[in-house]
Amino acid sequence: MATDLIKVEIIQRQTVKPSSPTPHPLRTLQLSVFDQMIPSEDYPPTLFFYATNNNVTGSGRGAPSTDMADMRMKERDYCQHLIQSFAKTLTHFYPLAGRLSKGHDVIQCTDDGAEFVTARVKCSLSQIFEHPDPEMLTGLVPAIGQPDGDGDGDGDDDATRLPLLAVQFNLFECGGMAIGLKMSHKIVDGTTCGAFISCWAKTALDDGDNDQVPSVIPKFDAASYFPPLDFSNSSQLSSAKLVGISKHKYITKRFVFDASKIATLQSYLASPSSAHAPTRVLAVLALIWKCAMEASSKSSNIALGSRPSSLRLTMDLRRRFEPPLPQNLAGNVVSNLIVIATASLIKGQEESDDETIDLKDLVAKLRKGFEQQKETYSTKQPFDSNKAWQRVQEYRKLRRNVDMDHLSCASWCRFAFYEADFGWGKPAWVSIPSIPLKDAVILIDKRDGKGIEALLTVSEEIMEHFESNPELLKYASVNPRVM
Repeated sequence: MATDLIKVEIIQRQTVKPSSPTPHPLRTLQLSVFDQMIPSEDYPPTLFFYATNNNVTGSGRGAPSTDMADMRMKERDYCQHLIQSFAKTLTHFYPLAGRLSKGHDVIQCTDDGAEFVTARVKCSLSQIFEHPDPEMLTGLVPAIGQPDGDGDGDGDDDATRLPLLAVQFNLFECGGMAIGLKMSHKIVDGTTCGAFISCWAKTALDDGDNDQVPSVIPKFDAASYFPPLDFSNSSQLSSAKLVGISKHKYITKRFVFDASKIATLQSYLASPSSAHAPTRVLAVLALIWKCAMEASSKSSNIALGSRPSSLRLTMDLRRRFEPPLPQNLAGNVVSNLIVIATASLIKGQEESDDETIDLKDLVAKLRKGFEQQKETYSTKQPFDSNKAWQRVQEYRKLRRNVDMDHLSCASWCRFAFYEADFGWGKPAWVSIPSIPLKDAVILIDKRDGKGIEALLTVSEEIMEHFESNPELLKYASVNPRVM
């Protein structure tokens, strides 16, 4: 299905405020140093699709009807119910209803509200599922957090006026639905996003008949663990644009690794010197990185290994501190792990003059690099924010090295996205639309919780090499139908 065949009609756009006002002592939220370092234009998108054949669930609302009149009535009911539960959820995630301060170091939690858009999509879910193009899905999430109009891409023009959370409720012709979200990365990491979705879904599933407090209440107190720095007299932070953002032609494609193929890959990569086979995320990530280095070599027509390559993976810090930080600690509680591959990984192939990257050696290097950085990274209080800022500056300098390839990775695996039942069953599919980042990959669980979908964004030329790489295609399918 071509991108231009999807017609999205905005029915209504409204601002939803918390159902209960935020107490005055909570009206100002100081951002942590990790929050401060996130560009204000970064709004990661997520999509939750609900098919018409889901079973009736606990709220009694059931699956959407295919009778047109009944379907329209149910749509209004669903929408109103979502908005009510959305408002209740915002009382616990109150900073998402606030606005960013002028200095971008404080959230004013004054209940300005989050955006809620209702849209009608002129196609069926089956058409989307048949050819689930990430580029096509961009119309199903709110148009917020886009680069600003001054040409520098810093997003500063309207950052203080933009909502920090926007939702688009999409209604399909078949009766299916999709909830598209964009949350400001300034105060939300993957764990916080998952907590919000879980809280909202549970509130909706409870039918909104009471003001039951969720089992896990977010704690917006990251600044007390990761003290902010004073950037008021520095241009360093304001010039720190979204790393990897590009105005050139980069495309996003979806590579799906079924559980059985991942198990085969893990078995192949199991090393006698290691007590355990690599995790499914590590196995998939290593393969993608290997293919990225090979694609770069072919695209540039240079010898494999001539250019070093860096890989960045985000790491959740909550469980790594001693003692562990609260799991409900909201905000950005993540840091980066960086590993660099050089020509030492290149080996000649038997019965051939060709050279290749040894995948087992690459897995070993990833493991060693990650473990070394985990050991050297400060995981005790008090936390040294200046060192954290120094690490970020060092990575940005590394990223500007044009004589090196780079790949950024984020793993959204093991987040309970597929448990998000708003009253009409669990999602048929959870995915991510195309994002304006270059040389990036996001990993997300398949519905079975064992397979992995990889959303890869690279140049068109590099993508051609990915799509024709026989080793990658041995384990992954390129944009298959959503089952």
